[in-house]
Amino acid sequence: MTNAELALLTILAEGPRHGYDIERAIEERGMREWTEIGFSSIYFLLKKLGRAELIDGKIEETSHGPARKVYHLTAKGRAALRKGVLEALSTPARRYAPMELGLANLPHVSKAEALAALATYRDTLETRRAYVEATLDQQRPLPYFVEAMFTYGLVMAAAESKWLSDLIERVEKEHDHIDRPRRSSSEER
Repeated sequence: MTNAELALLTILAEGPRHGYDIERAIEERGMREWTEIGFSSIYFLLKKLGRAELIDGKIEETSHGPARKVYHLTAKGRAALRKGVLEALSTPARRYAPMELGLANLPHVSKAEALAALATYRDTLETRRAYVEATLDQQRPLPYFVEAMFTYGLVMAAAESKWLSDLIERVEKEHDHIDRPRRSSSEER
């Protein structure tokens, strides 16, 4: 199960909702900071979850507008939600971060380019950290498990910021001797 699918099941576990209500919950909770769920993918995912019989949707008439489809969890969906939560809590995520690919290829850029890129990363990380902190402050008081989602992100950002400062310092000291891209063995011949 993807993070986005688990996020939708989580929202529907709170009660039946139509697509716009789901989008509003995602926005209000800042869920796009910690799960990859786009506005345009909500209905695609709802159809996918419906085909898997994890949710069911019924058209409901309204007194103040057009009929809309309201989704709710099925018994199979509740079981899948429980399984997904336990997997998420017990399995360290495998990361395929662009940063790691960049680090592997650091010798192919100059010191100035590396420092500029890392400064941009640091600034973006700080902007994201400030946003998460402000969102947390606006939403307090929160249940402990919701606050833990925010503080987890903040702690990880603080650790990454410290690591980044150390890396920038090492690039400043050690990158001189590898400013030029390495030549492959076929280029050296």
